[in-house]
Amino acid sequence: MLSQAGWQQESYDENDFDNLPLTKVCGADGKPLMIDVDLLGHPVYAQIWRVQVGRVALYLLDTNHDRNPRQADRDITDQLYGGDRETRIRQEILLGVGGYRALQAMDMQPTVYHMNEGHSAFLALEHLRTLRQRFHLTYDEAQQLASASLVFTTHTPVEAGHDYFPPDLMNRYFGGMMRDLGLSEPAFLDLGRTPGARDFCMTVLALRLASRSNGVSKLHGEVSRHMWQSLWPSVPENEIPIGHVTNGVHFRSWISLEMNQLYDRYLGPNWREEPANGEIWNRAQRMPAEELWRTHERRRERLVGWARNRLRTQRIRRGASQAEIAAAAEVLDPDALSIGFARRFATYKRATLIFRDLPRLRRLLCDPARPVQLIFAGKAHPADDAGKELIRQIVQLARDPELGRRIVFLEDYDMAVTRYLVQGVDVWLNTPLRPNEASGTSGMKAAANGVLNLSTLDGWWDEVWKDPQNPPAIGWAIGNGESYNDLAYQDQVEAETLYDVLEHDVIPTFYDRGPDRIPRRWVDRMKSCIGSLCHFVNTHRMVRDYMCGYYEKSHQRFRALQENNAGRACELSAAIARICSQWKEVWVGKIDEAPRSSVSVASDVLVRAEIHLGSLTPDDVIVELYLGRVNSHGDIVEGLAIPMHSEGRNGSVHRYAATTAIARSGRHGFTIRVRPHHPDLANAFLPGLICWADQARTAVVVG
Repeated sequence: MLSQAGWQQESYDENDFDNLPLTKVCGADGKPLMIDVDLLGHPVYAQIWRVQVGRVALYLLDTNHDRNPRQADRDITDQLYGGDRETRIRQEILLGVGGYRALQAMDMQPTVYHMNEGHSAFLALEHLRTLRQRFHLTYDEAQQLASASLVFTTHTPVEAGHDYFPPDLMNRYFGGMMRDLGLSEPAFLDLGRTPGARDFCMTVLALRLASRSNGVSKLHGEVSRHMWQSLWPSVPENEIPIGHVTNGVHFRSWISLEMNQLYDRYLGPNWREEPANGEIWNRAQRMPAEELWRTHERRRERLVGWARNRLRTQRIRRGASQAEIAAAAEVLDPDALSIGFARRFATYKRATLIFRDLPRLRRLLCDPARPVQLIFAGKAHPADDAGKELIRQIVQLARDPELGRRIVFLEDYDMAVTRYLVQGVDVWLNTPLRPNEASGTSGMKAAANGVLNLSTLDGWWDEVWKDPQNPPAIGWAIGNGESYNDLAYQDQVEAETLYDVLEHDVIPTFYDRGPDRIPRRWVDRMKSCIGSLCHFVNTHRMVRDYMCGYYEKSHQRFRALQENNAGRACELSAAIARICSQWKEVWVGKIDEAPRSSVSVASDVLVRAEIHLGSLTPDDVIVELYLGRVNSHGDIVEGLAIPMHSEGRNGSVHRYAATTAIARSGRHGFTIRVRPHHPDLANAFLPGLICWADQARTAVVVG
């Protein structure tokens, strides 16, 4: 809620679990099922609750019961945001280790565990310990088996979003785990540390132990590979084994009743069960402009009426004057261009960027012929005073005598508020500082309702805007994705661009009406938005991507490695240990029959090289020709790895060759690299095991 000064205040409700749609999970004896975790030498018990969310069972852990005599233990599950580092590590031990044990207690034996964000990464350690004990494995053998079934998704490129714990805290809570895993203290801590770092990072732990990792948009995958490239030394950044699965939203939770009915009439009912089917959404062009626009106008009118009532209630609650309460009935215009901004108020999301040039904005908002209005909602992290200050600034502007009818801030942002906004506004504004928005989903909810996005090129919007299959009419971009070291200058440039887009594109398109009062160009953009984006921004597509690219492969690999009492995992571990012990003998010798200083485009180029493998065999390695453009610094960029084949050996010296053609003119470079190989490896690279030729060579390719 907001104070009279516009400052965010937090109120924590006390949950009565007996009056919530939860059921206690009971064992075969009919008694409530309990799990426990060891925290500093004593057990902490957690009750398991089940919530049925549609067809999905959600399990919750609760430490607030009589089996925990210490209040500190009962408070572990009290609230998410609060406490110090020690509170946080206790919560994450319960989530990771306790969550894993809860599944075991309910006799669930998953073949794939998906760690969503680093907070749950201690699950990987418990999984490793359990498999080690079950199959009587060494640590290395257990790690190969456990990693096969672990998938990890990182969700933020913001450093503050990754949890770090000091070594002394880790030693206090994980001494028993170190002994059970058979690891020394330094070896254990190194599981969660980047080279040269001191503190233990949960994201690093998950990246080291999971066989498959991903970001949550194409751009976020690129940013994550850059952030964590030190974990894979000497591997080109674009080949760091962190992929991406772009987030999506559950359409039936967000699409309005009126749009549901419209989609039924013109898309057919299958859009609900097959929202990832692009052919269905292509039918959006069939929707009559008149019907689509009237449907949208009704939603905007409903939003304005609801916002007035909510604003009146929140003004009464904070003790506003009678005049201010009465004025709530006159805020907003049901016919004006409505821009929505609703999300977590983190500073990098720049909620107040649109206020940077207030006189110019005032002219746009208060134009009597073409008025514009802004509707804000959101919450800041309870400890984020900078985010709260952004809210306060907006609330103060909303009290301006002239702007009061054009700017509204709605408190207590939740799913109900979101539904009204994404269904009723005309434009969804998104202004994150690139590349800090991992994905974002609020704009997806808006797009599913035909609302047009106006956003900087970050997160999911960067991906769909740059997709050549999507027309530019899906919305508007603020800038071209430029980044400047001077953040004040960045804000200035993008604010001015935002005003320009509003003044010259958004507002004229919205108010360009014919005799029937329908903005035809705007409606065409709504159809393009629906037809081009909806097949992509939904959770059906997202889950399919996870299933095909991550879960199914991890499931098959885990089942294979655990066969014959984890025999294949032991074989893989032994092979990796052998390759590691002999890797120092691997080096690239003479490169001959290489490209001349000048070659023609598309002409065949033969490269031969001598590879010294020591006691390793060609079956233990993959030798590749690495080819790409050379930048102004002499580095190979946009490199392509081309497999080389063995042409025989002379002692420990093996001859490899590859023939390729270069399709682009310009200056190109090439080199040779060697990396380990085993049919059961999940990733192309093992950290620290990649051998490059001492020097790259260059050639000019002419047309």
